[in-house]
Amino acid sequence: MNDLPDSAARLPVAVDIVALTIRSRELMVLLTTRLLDPFAGCFALPGGFVLAGESLSQAAVRELKEETSVSPQGHLEQLGSYGPLERDPRGPVLSVAYMSLSNRFEAPNPGGDATSADWYPIRDVPPLAFDHHTILTDGINRAQAKLEYTGLASAFCTPEFTISELRAVYEAVWGVRLDPRNFHRKILGTTDFLEPVGTRQGIPGPSATTYRVRPGLDPASTILNPPVLRPG
Repeated sequence: MNDLPDSAARLPVAVDIVALTIRSRELMVLLTTRLLDPFAGCFALPGGFVLAGESLSQAAVRELKEETSVSPQGHLEQLGSYGPLERDPRGPVLSVAYMSLSNRFEAPNPGGDATSADWYPIRDVPPLAFDHHTILTDGINRAQAKLEYTGLASAFCTPEFTISELRAVYEAVWGVRLDPRNFHRKILGTTDFLEPVGTRQGIPGPSATTYRVRPGLDPASTILNPPVLRPG
């Protein structure tokens, strides 16, 4: 096997994580404040350099835990690659971004190269270091698009949920209001996706029925038919 060229050995690889959750019917992202230059004191996505012997996903999990004390739960997927040119003032750096979705993460606590870590509503995101605004925008767009054709919205729910609670996920991620009856009909139109498991006390009628994703299914790979399309 030929040795790697010198140029390959000099190219650092980093990971950045777009961690999204929903609180009080708002889509939230986990941000840190950087301790070190470049961009010391600026807001940023959690992330850092890949260490020797690590896979990309292992580095993403480690960096998220080190900088925020939060572990990925629910859904984790690779979002895309960024750079290596003109994204870091220190020189060429290739970043591989990940997206993590969950209904509930641990309370963030800063560590490593972060002086603070907290959840911020998407509508109030401050200016971000590096190209992290582009990465965040791509993550939001990915989540919004996948909700139309897959069961990914259930990653924001507890293991058992009502259709109204699932609809609230769509409304938070899309920033719209949906017709309850039309949504109910479409989301249950996909066979072998959701199964009823019980009823919620204190809620009248069909809205009280609780559901779960059928065991063994990956919601992100489950195709909705018919799709739940965004208004407009």
